[in-house]
Amino acid sequence: MTQMNTTPASSSVRDRVQSVINWMRPIIQSDGGDLELVDVTPEGVVSVRFHGACVGCPSSTMTLRQGIERNIREKVPEVTQVVPVEN
Repeated sequence: MTQMNTTPASSSVRDRVQSVINWMRPIIQSDGGDLELVDVTPEGVVSVRFHGACVGCPSSTMTLRQGIERNIREKVPEVTQVVPVEN
């Protein structure tokens, strides 16, 4: 992945999470999937929904933990967890 321009810390946590997701989406879409931000709780729990090839993919859990969650938590330290929601 290329270097991401991070959104200023003064932006809301949700806006910063959305920026990270937007940065990752082309890679996810290149494999036929997609990712949607559903919610960010005050406790820092991010809910995402998989679309396309990601739905039911056995690798989606690994992608969520090792790729998506790692990148979001690295760039938005207020995030404590990223969880998938069903369609």
